[in-house]
This record gives sequence, C-alpha cells and structure tokens, in this order.
Amino acid sequence: MGAELLRVRGTVDGTVADTDFALLEPEPAPVEITVDGATATIVNGGITAVLRTWGGFNWQAGYDTFHCALEFRDAQGRTLLKEVGGGAHRRTAREYRPLPGGAHRLRASFAPAPGEKLYGMGLYQEAILDLKGSTFELAQRNSQASVPFVLSSAGYGFLWHNPAIGTATFGANRTEWTAEACGQLDYWITAGDTPAQITAAYADATGHAPMMPEYGLGYWQCKLRYWNQEQLLEVAREHKRRGLPLDVIVADFFHWPKMGDFRFEEEFWPDPAAMVAELKDLGVELMVSVWPQVSLESENFAEFKKDGLLVRTERGNAVQMGFLGPSMFLDPTNPRARERAWEIVKRNYHDLGVKIFWLDEAEPEFGVYDWDVYRFHAGPASQVGNLYPQAFSRMFYEGQREAGQEEVVNLVRCAWAGSQRFGALVWSGDIHSGWTDFRRQITSGVHMGVAGIPWFTTDIGGFGGGDVGDPGFRELLVRWFQFGAFCPVMRMHGDRQPSEPVTAADGSGRCASGAPNELWSYGEDVYAILSRYVHFREALRPYTRRLMAEAHESGQPVMRGVFHEFPADATCWDLADQYLYGPDLLVAPVVEPGATERRVYLPQGATWTDLHTGAAHEGGRWITADAPLERIPVFVRDGALADLVGTV
Repeated sequence: MGAELLRVRGTVDGTVADTDFALLEPEPAPVEITVDGATATIVNGGITAVLRTWGGFNWQAGYDTFHCALEFRDAQGRTLLKEVGGGAHRRTAREYRPLPGGAHRLRASFAPAPGEKLYGMGLYQEAILDLKGSTFELAQRNSQASVPFVLSSAGYGFLWHNPAIGTATFGANRTEWTAEACGQLDYWITAGDTPAQITAAYADATGHAPMMPEYGLGYWQCKLRYWNQEQLLEVAREHKRRGLPLDVIVADFFHWPKMGDFRFEEEFWPDPAAMVAELKDLGVELMVSVWPQVSLESENFAEFKKDGLLVRTERGNAVQMGFLGPSMFLDPTNPRARERAWEIVKRNYHDLGVKIFWLDEAEPEFGVYDWDVYRFHAGPASQVGNLYPQAFSRMFYEGQREAGQEEVVNLVRCAWAGSQRFGALVWSGDIHSGWTDFRRQITSGVHMGVAGIPWFTTDIGGFGGGDVGDPGFRELLVRWFQFGAFCPVMRMHGDRQPSEPVTAADGSGRCASGAPNELWSYGEDVYAILSRYVHFREALRPYTRRLMAEAHESGQPVMRGVFHEFPADATCWDLADQYLYGPDLLVAPVVEPGATERRVYLPQGATWTDLHTGAAHEGGRWITADAPLERIPVFVRDGALADLVGTV
C-alpha cells in the first residue's frame, strides 16, 4: 500500500473487495517477500509483516483447519502489533459471525506493544489524552466525530478502514476492533520513527487537506442567529467602524422557509446578492448554513423522495428527525443526490457569491440512533453509517470545484477518515458553555489533528448555556476566546441567553435567535481583552498561513500534542491541558475559574520565551506562569516569532 505502508484484508468467502472508503490509490513500492515453510514475511521499507501458518486435520471437526497469524515489526525488528489467537483456548484473531444477507459481524483482536500510549480517533468530548484503557463507539453523533485512526508511541499508525458501526477497545492486554456488519476485514498500518512521519504517511494514504484560503486565517463571527439581512450587515459594518479584523460572518440555520428548500426566505433576506457584494467590499466573506434535512413540507421533498435521494427507513415511521417539524435526511452517499442537491445550492447560494458553507447536522443526527433501521445508497447504516459526513463534505467540495472555485473550506459538524481532502473544517458540535467542556476542547483538537483532520475549531464560549450578563460566563468567554486565538480557525459562536423571539410580518413565528454575541456585547472590560486577541490573531496570520501550508503539503496537524515535536521527552506524552500551535508556540489555556496562574511544562531540548514578558526559560522543567484574566500563558520556541513577543 505505497512506501512504508501495509494494508490487510480478509474475507470468509475469498472475494476481496477493492473498497476506497478513505484510502487513495497507492504509489507502487518495491517490496521483499520471503517464504520459509510455514512462515512468510513482506518487507516494505520500514515496516515488516510476518505471517505464520499452522493447522492440519482436525479429528473433532472432521476436516482440515488452517490458520494464519500476523505480526508487524519496525525497521529495527521490534514488534509493533500482533494478532491474538491460537493456543488451547482456540480463540481466533479474526472472528466472523454471519448475518442475514451475507454480511458478517467482525471482531479483530491484537496484542499491543507493552507500555504504548495511543492518540487520535477523532472527537469524543473526553479530557483524556492517552487513549490507552479506553473504549470508543465507532459511530457519528452531535459532538462526536469517529475517525478510526490511532497513533502509537510504540511507533506505528493504524487505520480501521471500515465505516461500519462498531467499537474500538484499547485494553492493557488486548486491542479489539469490532464492526456490527461488514463484508471484509480491512485495516492499514504504517511505521515511523516520529509522530510527524506517521501523520505524513497517513495523509499520503487518505488525502491531504487543501491549502486553507486566506479568509480562513483570521477571525470568524457568528451568533444564534442573525435572522435578517440588515442585522447581519450592521454587525460587519460595526467591525469595520471599530477597526476590528473580520474575515467571515455567518448566516446560520433557518434563514430558509423550510428545511431542504436550500434558499433564503425573501421576507428576511430580500437581496442576498447585494448583501454578499457589500460584505466583499468590506473584505468579509459570507458563510451560509446548509442542513441535510429535508422537511416533509419542503418544496423539494416530493422530488427527492420520488427519485430515491433520501435516506431510507426500513421499518417504522419514515420520519428521521423532528426538530421544528418532521424531516428526512438527504443521502449524499448517492451520486445522484449529491448532484441534484448541489444544483439547487449552486443556484440559490453559490451563484450569488457565497463561497463558504456551514454543513451542520452532518452526522447525520437521527432522532433515534437505531442504526439497523436506516439504509443509505452505499448500504445499510450499520455497515456504512460512518461514511455519511465524509460524503456530505464531498458533495459541496466537488460542486464548488466544478463551479470554478479554486479554494474550498467548509465548516462541518462531523467527519470520517478522508474528510480532510474535501476541505472539511470540523468543529466540536453543540457543546455546553462550561469549564469542563472547555477543557475537553484541548484534547479534542489534538486528537483530531492526529486523526488526519488538521482544520479544527470550536464554538468560542460553548454553544448552549451562556448568559451575556453573567460575570462567570464572561470569564469563561474570555478564557475560551484566548484559546480560540491559537486554534486552526478562530470562530465566535453560541446560543446566548436571553433568547430573542422572531416573528414574520403575517404574525407567524420563526426560529428564535440568541442574545447578541459580538465582541462588544459583554461590557467594556471584556471588550478590551477580546479586541486585543482578535488583533493578535491578525498579527499571527503569516505564521498561521505557514502552518496551513504544512498541513496541506505534509499532513502535519496545525494544533498538535506536545509529544508531536518532542517525542523523546516522556513528560510530553501526558500533557493533556497544553498543546503546540504549530512547532513554535506552546499554548497553556487557563481552564479553571478564578485562576490567575497555572503550571506549565516546558519541553526538553529548547529554550522558551514568554510571549507576554519576553522572559526566557530553559526547557525540561515545570514553571508557574502568571495568568491574570487578560493573559493566556504562551511560550515561543528557540527565539522564533520574535516580532510577536510583547504584542498581546
């Protein structure tokens, strides 16, 4: 599977499928194959697979039984991972249990390297950094993006190339992957001396993120929700009047008449083309939310249903979601659905100048997660369900590219392996406005980067539960905003309280909006801090551009665990509340209310300069950093970015 890579597939019926769910066509690579009796080896650069066979006539069963066990080694001959099986207990490494229709329930078991630490798997809203000892559902949910790739401190990367619903368990004595329904075993493995080598190989295998457009490097503004054209424009104008940088502003959900209409409601958005033109004159791009739900009352529902472009419900009520009315989901695994839906989106948005889309509800968020009830064009949800968000991103990316758009970034609430090559900027979903949720975003961003999704962001301040007048929430917002300045994309959003009712001219109600959520909405003291950091984000633009180029060219995370740059420093593999923004900025968010200082570990092998004070510290030790409300501890590596020291 290309240089330094191996792919393992196995079936019960002997027919191996060339599935390409995430993996791209590999480059040819010279390999060395040796067969010595019951043992065979295949050497591909720095990774070796050893296959051992045994078996014979089974007197109890009355037939011949043969077995094969796999072991993977690095260039030094060290065992990275090996299958579990054999022995008197007759446990098999690969267990297939037949299901009606020809699929199988699959379990694959491995004996892990002793003492290894694991990272990746996407987004699970846990504050855990080392995933060893954890179990994960392989399924997509709101605020959960399952990307089944892990990086081991033992020196390998492993992709479970199977979009089925299942589980992954990383026990001390056994690693197990299960699929509820699938046609074959399929996984991919690589070896590398450093995390950077492993992530680069994984990007080569599943695709590189495009180059982030220039408007992805600055500040994005959003609330729940700008409910009319003039309100949105006035916020952009106020940014410019105040001299505040602004790259993107968002028209969020229910700007449409009915879900699935894929267009602006004329009463509230009378001239979208003029709105987009004025924003462009201000140097601001408009991002528009598009949900995959199609309301039963949508003008497009009858056509989509008749032509088989919606997800099927195989038993029970056909309604799949009930938010503000019954709806069903578009099926982007169907090429015809992608083509037809994009035609409508292009006519009603893209042709008006909208170049960025917010792909909400992209899991999709079923009202009830009964996976065996739903069927996609690509197969039953239990068998291919995790593929949905990748296909939704693909629909927009391919449509935009075919329409002549050179640079693509779309905000999406979920992802699977390979989503990055479709311009997917993944955010962490509808999380609560709380300190616990805030802390989880650090590990979430690190794990997403490891899992091959370098474009990550959060709702600054959290999505739900923040009252604009609450001093406690204002403190949380400041700390979250500081963290956001050092995220791949800096984006303000949230359903702030108290809410704002919305009524049409005829007296009928519309989806409510949240309280104001602009930088100036939280009082002058807060504004003074937020404005400093949004200006600093602008000064950081050249460095952020460089990081995006690294993500595009070599698959490196923008937001990365400290171990990524310092794998030889054992302490760095356990730092769950600090991270690196690229190779040169060590960021230590304040994640406790009322804190005015925090402990920070400075990795060995570098000198670290305090971004605020210019004080230098030798690495390899813990320090206590000052952190008054206006300051997030940040340290610069080995004299880099000297022009930014003391500017925030």
